[in-house]
Amino acid sequence: MYWYCILIAAFLPYCCALIAKSRMKIKENHAPREHVAKLTGFRARANWAQKNGYEAFPFFASAVIAAHVTQVPTETITLWAWIFIGARFAYIVAYLVDQPYIRSAVWGVGQCCSAYLLILAALQS
Repeated sequence: MYWYCILIAAFLPYCCALIAKSRMKIKENHAPREHVAKLTGFRARANWAQKNGYEAFPFFASAVIAAHVTQVPTETITLWAWIFIGARFAYIVAYLVDQPYIRSAVWGVGQCCSAYLLILAALQS
């Protein structure tokens, strides 16, 4: 089940991009980076959440893979991977509704999940 978490984590930034660009006109697609640079409000925050999703993904995916390769118990990997996904969803929502303290807290939860999986992998090897 934890492989689905990697797939979900990989696509969450694209969901944020859809939110950020939901009002983009066809002509703005010729220079989408210029367009998103001018966004304000929740669409700008969706773009920032997208960027953070790309930043968080490699750490998470590599932690899950390392835990798998070192034979950390499947139930353990699955639990922490799903907590990460829950934290990422909460992060996106907190970002969209402009709750910076909650956003930072759930970001920390997600990073701790990745770190914990990597630590477990290190202890198994």
